[in-house]
Amino acid sequence: MRRSGILMHISSLPGEYGIGKLGQNAKAFIDFLAKAGINCWQVLPLTPTGYGDSPYQSSCAFAGNPYFIDFDTLCFDGMLCHEDYKNIEWSSESGKVDYGIIYNNCFDVLRKAYKNWNGCLMPECRLFFEENGDWLDDYALFCALKQKYEGKPWYEWEEDLKMRKSAALKKAKKELEDEIGFQKFIQLKFYEQWIYIKKYANDRGIEIIGDIPIYCAYDSVEAWCSPELFQFDENKNPVSVAGCPPDGFSPDGQLWGNPVYDWEYHKKTNFKWWLKRIGFALKIYDITRIDHFRGFESYYAIPFGSKTAAEGKWEKAMGSELFKLVRKNFGDKGIIAEDLGFLTPEVKELLDETGYPGMKVLQFAFDNPSNVYLPHNHRHNCVVYTGTHDNDTLQGWINNLEEWQLKFCMEYCGIKDKNDLCDALIRIAWTSNARYAIAQIQDFLHLDSSARMNTPSSFGCNWCFRTSESDFSDLLANKINRLCCVYDRLGGMIDEAR
Repeated sequence: MRRSGILMHISSLPGEYGIGKLGQNAKAFIDFLAKAGINCWQVLPLTPTGYGDSPYQSSCAFAGNPYFIDFDTLCFDGMLCHEDYKNIEWSSESGKVDYGIIYNNCFDVLRKAYKNWNGCLMPECRLFFEENGDWLDDYALFCALKQKYEGKPWYEWEEDLKMRKSAALKKAKKELEDEIGFQKFIQLKFYEQWIYIKKYANDRGIEIIGDIPIYCAYDSVEAWCSPELFQFDENKNPVSVAGCPPDGFSPDGQLWGNPVYDWEYHKKTNFKWWLKRIGFALKIYDITRIDHFRGFESYYAIPFGSKTAAEGKWEKAMGSELFKLVRKNFGDKGIIAEDLGFLTPEVKELLDETGYPGMKVLQFAFDNPSNVYLPHNHRHNCVVYTGTHDNDTLQGWINNLEEWQLKFCMEYCGIKDKNDLCDALIRIAWTSNARYAIAQIQDFLHLDSSARMNTPSSFGCNWCFRTSESDFSDLLANKINRLCCVYDRLGGMIDEAR
């Protein structure tokens, strides 16, 4: 069955509290998707944001973002009053996420809810804490210590805590007991609300596509608690960090700074941590997109402390062995491989071996007729995107095309007027033979570069885009529905990809 999807992060949902939340506006968006005939909602990582406000630099691979917890739901459940959050200024600019304001206010509101919560002894709460204790206990302590040390990274804490000496940990757990309880409460409420929203979507025939970032942040609970997972020295300093080599777009390459994995260690443990991580994602999403898939075949390792990525080199990973175990443990669950960038024959071989659909992005397509990203070259087992969260919006991309590329693009789409190109590109994505066709919500709304979600290797203006309630009109829903009807992309949930 042919599928259709809209890519929009939770943070981009409309609402009055500065950032999208898992409440009524999430349900309204799902209702819009159902009316539009869309059967997949692709979200980005649900994890807490880190450096640069990015969910790809999170403090934990398993935790949910506290900013997404819906205050109105907590109010309905008796943990908040409207006065606790209604009169707070949640943004400095209409239609944009202001992470500084949200950080300074969100936790104060959630602490009030925690103070009024009396469900810690309820069976379902105890069950959540027990089932998630293998990551939640460490994460709650990590967050409590971050609070104590005013946000400093764990590698700047006092030595005994940095190195996790048992006496220091025992003392911290006793001293910070209430803060630890608060952090566990946050995760309980996040996942209660997320599972409800996911079920609401599934009940309406809509599947959730989630995301696994390949790397963990250096300032993460995984790096603090499980240094053996990474290439660390005896003092928990990274030996190598991740990035991309120099190319025509970036002469110095990209220095991401995430610690790279010790793949020999993971092999010795039969990839226990990776199976836990992928299994968790397959539980909270219907379909999981694995970020930077080529990094499972080989990865670019840069010596820690390097000024640029030019000093790095390629090293072999062990994706083939890992994904055999993924199939053995989870069967043919829905997984999408983000196979963008420079792909060697070995990476293509790994993708073919797994059977996962790869990604085809139209914004990379228009240079020559044999380009593999052009729809007439797509095979069925792939996902076509007008653009990803790392691309410009479709309209912004069109506005910046060179004349020869614009001419080719318009000719390919069979149009004469540049103003029709945005809709035409969405249409040819939907005509593709690809199993899934997905567009950003910005593309359906014809928004320019000011609505771009993320510009890689830049800071200060990313992850801020938000929609308004008026964006999700019946007119747009009917227009999308007609598109899905004409190109046979209507339908409910399926098990085909599993």
